[in-house]
Amino acid sequence: MSPDSNNFTINKNAAIISMAVGLIMFASKISAYIITGSSAIFSDAAESVVHIFATGMALFSIILSNKPADESHFYGHGNVEYFSAGIQGFLIIIAAVVIIFESAKDLILGVELQKMDVGLYVITAAGIINLLLGLFLIRTGKKTGSITLIADGKHVLTDSYTSIGVMIGIILVLITGLKFIDPIFAIFVATNILITGYKLIRQSVGGLMNETDLSILKKITDRILSIRKENWIDLHQLRFWTSGDRIFIDFHLIIPFYFTVKQSHDEEDYIKEELRKDFANADLKIHFDYCWGELCKLCQYQNCNFRKESYSQTINWNKEKLIGGTVIPKIE
Repeated sequence: MSPDSNNFTINKNAAIISMAVGLIMFASKISAYIITGSSAIFSDAAESVVHIFATGMALFSIILSNKPADESHFYGHGNVEYFSAGIQGFLIIIAAVVIIFESAKDLILGVELQKMDVGLYVITAAGIINLLLGLFLIRTGKKTGSITLIADGKHVLTDSYTSIGVMIGIILVLITGLKFIDPIFAIFVATNILITGYKLIRQSVGGLMNETDLSILKKITDRILSIRKENWIDLHQLRFWTSGDRIFIDFHLIIPFYFTVKQSHDEEDYIKEELRKDFANADLKIHFDYCWGELCKLCQYQNCNFRKESYSQTINWNKEKLIGGTVIPKIE
């Protein structure tokens, strides 16, 4: 089984597990709400509804993003994962608004609570289960490079934090007997949900706009610098963008003008192999440029029989250098 198909199977199974747990959690929480009449528990149940819809979207995007590139999508279908993350964030915000509205109404009109101890048991169990599920989804998403699973995992963790907040509210109600604490905690939980929804939408927009991920840029530049050869005279215009679990990297590399086409491809294969140690699904494209006389003073390649002057100037290859232009523009 290829790495791509293996990752697809892992991602799909994780999403199915998330969906199944979401359905069980919703059934448990809505039952607890019917029994107790708690606004806080209702807020937790509403979050589970979003979990179900969001995980369904995540499963769909994982299946679609696995489709190979075709005539209408030369770079594959991976960007659907950004849409999925954005929709999840939008649904989370809707849930938060509903929770705040219902809780504010209960706070003004009052609320009748009963059998809160039963609600406490259900919410505590739900919080623990969702905490474990969220950590599992995030870990799996990072392992396979799936932004959808990571987004779903963060959403599930939010559900877990919601349950913890609701649990604290129920405990305070049981201890003090002050029923207005219940809707207050529901509003507090909903505010946290709003923040999470905003972050997911922000991540989605950043991905669709090909926003530069500085952590990925650092990993790429660190790897290139660690494998640099003396016949790589200059590297510039480094660019990259991600689509699902794939990353597309391209840059210009100046090598000795007398290198054959095979030697150039050997260099490209070497760099691609090294980059895939950090990015399993890296797609690399290198534009090879040939050297000219003005670059001799920057060239560290010792086995050159065409050198016009000695190596005398060192250029620091750092992140800013690699993403910038040629050190010495060629005069045509």
